[in-house]
Amino acid sequence: MIQGLILKIKRGDSAPFRFVKRVIRIVLHSSLPVPAFLKPVFGLLYQAHFATIFGARWALNFFYRSPIFQARCASVGKNLHLWLLPEVRGPVEIHIGDNVNLFGYALIESSWLCGGERPKLILGNGVDLGHNLIFVVNKAVTIDDDVRVASYVRFMDTDDFPTDPAARENHLAAPPEDVQPIHICRNAWIGQNTYILKGVTVGEGAIIGVNSVVTSDIPPYSVAMGNPARVVFKNLARGGTEPARV
Repeated sequence: MIQGLILKIKRGDSAPFRFVKRVIRIVLHSSLPVPAFLKPVFGLLYQAHFATIFGARWALNFFYRSPIFQARCASVGKNLHLWLLPEVRGPVEIHIGDNVNLFGYALIESSWLCGGERPKLILGNGVDLGHNLIFVVNKAVTIDDDVRVASYVRFMDTDDFPTDPAARENHLAAPPEDVQPIHICRNAWIGQNTYILKGVTVGEGAIIGVNSVVTSDIPPYSVAMGNPARVVFKNLARGGTEPARV
């Protein structure tokens, strides 16, 4: 009965149903007006709303998330800042420098693909990491000092599956020779939605454009983008001059 009534209102089968439909549409697409004399009050409420949320998140991070995450790491420097608790799976050994900021969620996955060699994730001093990052660490992912990583970036030192079709058919993991470390050098900037694949070194001061797939080394002080990522500018001057085109 209720479903039939809703259907009649949606179709506007008669004048009363069309009236109800108009009223519902007006209500759903309207907002409560704020008189001018109440705007300061609601402005304070707006600021208090976000201040309360920020304070609660800060307390949760300071008293809970940060301590339990530091306990999972092998070493942590001073002034670690978390916004969400990273999810760590597997035997990865995590080393974090000073003044590291994790501005969102991060998934860190690892396994013993290299035999008894424990995989390592190393974050240098002053590293800023965006939201919703994935680190696949089966050998080593090293991010040097002052690197900036935007959101939705993937670091994968291993392919998800072996290249041999027979191995995939038998649900085998990638062989150890297919595991190659990743190195992001000092002061590099990794753009949003980028994939950094196995064996890649991104040079000092390099910039990786958004939506790039990096499959080979990127030279220092260059700009690379695309799938696969290619260098489009090189010799970026640190003194503010124009970059040279390739």
